[in-house]
Amino acid sequence: MSQLHLPDAETVVKTAKTYARDLAERTLATAVVAAGGVAIAAGPADMFHASFWETMAAAGIAAAGTLLKGFAARAFGTKNSASLAKGV
Repeated sequence: MSQLHLPDAETVVKTAKTYARDLAERTLATAVVAAGGVAIAAGPADMFHASFWETMAAAGIAAAGTLLKGFAARAFGTKNSASLAKGV
């Protein structure tokens, strides 16, 4: 007979701690991906020229957008989730 594998309680029960960790992870990931995208576009792809600080500014803007979206998700979505989708 196959065994039933359930997620741990922290995955199911959303707390302020899980919300903060989720939001921090999403914000950091957005910053890294945005910086990488700008660096690739400005470097080898030679689509435009951006300095290091311009690249970091673009990444910061994207990360700030993710942070604001996470705050909105807590206010309008599931209370302790950084996702706007209900129940996620």
